[in-house]
Amino acid sequence: MNAPRLALIALLALPLAACGAGGVVPQTGYAPPPAGPPASAFGKPGPLMGADARALTQMFGTPRLDIRETTVRKLQFANGRCVLDTYLYAPARGKEPVVTHVDARSPAGSDVDPAACATALRAR
Repeated sequence: MNAPRLALIALLALPLAACGAGGVVPQTGYAPPPAGPPASAFGKPGPLMGADARALTQMFGTPRLDIRETTVRKLQFANGRCVLDTYLYAPARGKEPVVTHVDARSPAGSDVDPAACATALRAR
């Protein structure tokens, strides 16, 4: 073979050589970041947090909605002045679901303070 052709073959073979036996260099001292707090830790603490369905129905009466899914139960209470959505999750397998998140809004849909809505619902 002539020299230019041999040089061309060598240049074309270089990218393939890079795919050959190389190893992955292990990272030393790497540890996954620690788990952060649960999402419920970022919510505002309030009097409804930790309440179970029985406590909610004692406070507000029969819920307007009672939606049960695999991991969550949503109870909705309303009285014409506000709508309160409570989301209950079981803290552990076999435990009674408790409130971990609350949303409140006016009948028109604008956000309202959940504590104020709870007070309005208790007044019935």
